[in-house]
Amino acid sequence: MLLRAEDVQMDFGGFRALSGASLDIAQGEIIGLIGPNGAGKSTFFNCLVGDLTPSGGRVLLNEHDVTRATPEAHARLGIGRSFQVPATFEDLTILENVMVGAFLRHARVREARAQAQRVLELTGLDALADHKAKSLGTPGRKRLEIARVLATEPKLMLLDEALAGLTPVEVQQAIELVRRIHRSGITLVIVEHVMEVILTLAERVVVFNQGKVIARGTPAEVVNDEAVIDAYLGHSHARRHGKHA
Repeated sequence: MLLRAEDVQMDFGGFRALSGASLDIAQGEIIGLIGPNGAGKSTFFNCLVGDLTPSGGRVLLNEHDVTRATPEAHARLGIGRSFQVPATFEDLTILENVMVGAFLRHARVREARAQAQRVLELTGLDALADHKAKSLGTPGRKRLEIARVLATEPKLMLLDEALAGLTPVEVQQAIELVRRIHRSGITLVIVEHVMEVILTLAERVVVFNQGKVIARGTPAEVVNDEAVIDAYLGHSHARRHGKHA
């Protein structure tokens, strides 16, 4: 198992944001995390990548306990993450932004540049390599955020609403990018509100509500789960995707 989270709990003062959440991730999977706002999925996500230290439970990467490891340690061990709001170095070029990620593995500038150029080709940003990051719109910034993570050469990549705020055409382009990333051998966990993305990409879906996992299964199983319909999707969404057909 590539990553295993066991009974993860997260308390903020007297508030329990996460209660007994567990997840196994095998090499090569695409897993979706969904749920209403405040359900606990982002908190769980942050526990997996080391941005939060759980109050209870543990997280194992290749059977090594990384529950209290730093975000940098997670990155060096092969876990990469994107952020909902991309944070670019505005006055650096797109190539230089991606080189920042590449320096995690490559100390020499020439090697970091070569790695960054490979990533730019994969993500379709190679034609813009010499442009300043501040010249990018929302789709380009989202793509640059993903590229910078890819430059760290992750085994497991966690995408936090990486496709939010895109037009339908841009969503389709981003879905194809995620597929290319997956074909390159990277395991993916996706937190996303755009259900089209989850239904299209995810092999397994885990649903959170009020700090707990309330369902897990294939996209079809989850869409037809009464608890998920009541807590998150609503019956109109379920009917559109064939509930009770």
